[in-house]
Amino acid sequence: MLSVHHLNKSRSHRILWLLEELDLPYDVFYYQRDKHMLAPETLKIIHPLGKSPILTDGALTLAESGAIIDYVLDRYDGAFLLAPQDSGSEEWVRYRYWLHYAEGSLMPLLVMKLIFGMLGKPPVPLLARPIGAAVGKGVSRKYLDPQLLTHCRYLENHLSQYLWFAGDRFSAADIQMSFPLEGLATRVGIDGYPSLRSYLDKLRQRPAYQRAKEREQPPGIA
Repeated sequence: MLSVHHLNKSRSHRILWLLEELDLPYDVFYYQRDKHMLAPETLKIIHPLGKSPILTDGALTLAESGAIIDYVLDRYDGAFLLAPQDSGSEEWVRYRYWLHYAEGSLMPLLVMKLIFGMLGKPPVPLLARPIGAAVGKGVSRKYLDPQLLTHCRYLENHLSQYLWFAGDRFSAADIQMSFPLEGLATRVGIDGYPSLRSYLDKLRQRPAYQRAKEREQPPGIA
């Protein structure tokens, strides 16, 4: 039986969504972040790094969103519903590229944006917060924001040419890209990028996306 160890406000929504798209049965184990937005130590019982998502399948325990996606599709998507079948096609190349771009290129910038934006806030010591805030704003203004705007233009151009990231068909690359795009919308803003904005709205309207959102909440919590 597949099980997802789900941490609130984390990448693990993508794995819930993946399983919903494939209509696979699975269990969810829920974990909550602490006041500093860190994962609880109990996650380290499941995997030494204590990160989420974590997928278990029988005796197998697997972390990392991309690795989990590859495993699930290789084992459970024999009909190639969420990945191109022909590894020699342009669609397959685009699929593999965006699957890795999400965490390899875009997410590091967004994580840096988040961290530098917290330098003026607790748990940074009170007397150091003004300096931390100034450093964070300077790094964002001089380095992170220009880089993120470059990525926004890059994504906008691609999505103005293709319906989905791999081409004309929805794939797991779109699931993988959803988390950094949500981050872009929150931390940078994408109102000036109509193709990107329309694409993100289209993702949120998928029934499996919405079912995954419902599964994010522990039973009995509205």
